[in-house]
Amino acid sequence: MNIIIWLVVGGIIGWLASMIMRTNAQQGMILNVVVGVVGSMVGGWLIAPLLGSGTVNQNDFSVMGLVASLIGAVILLAIVNLVRRGAVR
Repeated sequence: MNIIIWLVVGGIIGWLASMIMRTNAQQGMILNVVVGVVGSMVGGWLIAPLLGSGTVNQNDFSVMGLVASLIGAVILLAIVNLVRRGAVR
């Protein structure tokens, strides 16, 4: 059941991050899920301790955990944009 929650929340987080970074038209649903899940892991490792929140992996489904995941996904998209184009959009 936890994997389904990861995929659904990861898809939503990835979609929101792609809307923020204005890359939604370039990505499909699968890339949104991948960016959301990987970005959530990055956010959980780097951002969540700074915000003092837990992550979905720690069974702490909170707003601050979702914000940390969103920030991680935006950072991941910025890095992907740097590698692909050489500049952040």
